[in-house]
Amino acid sequence: MRRSVLVTVGLTTLDLVQRVADLPDPGEKVQSDGVQLAAGGPAANAAVTAAYLGGRARLVTVVGSHPLAALIRDDLERHGVELHDLLTHRSEPPPVSAVAVRERDGERTVVSPNAAAIELPREALAQIGGLVAGAGAVLVDGHLPAAALAAARVARAAGVPVVLDAGSWKPVLAQLLPLTDVCACSARFTSPADLHEHGVPVVIRTNGAEPVTFSAAGRRGSVPVPRVDAVDTAGAGDVWHGAFALAVAGLGRVPAPDELAGLIADANAVAARRVRHAGPRGWLRR
Repeated sequence: MRRSVLVTVGLTTLDLVQRVADLPDPGEKVQSDGVQLAAGGPAANAAVTAAYLGGRARLVTVVGSHPLAALIRDDLERHGVELHDLLTHRSEPPPVSAVAVRERDGERTVVSPNAAAIELPREALAQIGGLVAGAGAVLVDGHLPAAALAAARVARAAGVPVVLDAGSWKPVLAQLLPLTDVCACSARFTSPADLHEHGVPVVIRTNGAEPVTFSAAGRRGSVPVPRVDAVDTAGAGDVWHGAFALAVAGLGRVPAPDELAGLIADANAVAARRVRHAGPRGWLRR
């Protein structure tokens, strides 16, 4: 059976995750109950999810050659992700995210840099065309703007659907949205104009434990989220995007309006599974 190929393009971090009884107030120190290190970031977490669900996951990102990068590479390899590092000789440390997860309800705080300062030379961007070839779908997160645009343009020319994980408004989105087939954003995401007016055919909004809403071709709907006792919500949105984008890759085209509810329900179920388990990779071992 042919495996669906999902290409994810964007941010990869090294996540330092600590579980605490309570999230600290300003100036307060708290003791954690455990520490874990894992590759993180929207594109990386989505790729891990796609690989776990049986897809072929290609992650196009920047990791580099710093000693901390070895931790990222080992984790991604262990979880079946095909890593394509656009700057293998970059000596600066990769972005490091500090994540604190509250024990009683899984709520988290995240302090993380973005990839805005990373510049990609022309020869690095030239690799992207070959990586998108044969993909069923491309998922971009808007980080590494030049790479996101290059991947979206190649995908559009090849008829490969583009899914955008829109966590927050970024300047590149003005160029990226017209190349986007499905924009999956959070309820807090805002844009200067209606996303359909940007030329996006399918718009989906996630909202934590509340129903996921969607609109396409004049049709609107909502899909409930399974009610679970959350243990760890860190990265749940990334997992949702990975599951949904892999489903689109399986179709190899933009989902029809009457297919969206089913695809969203499946992604909701995967994200619900993730939040029931502690740690960035605990849900994969269950």
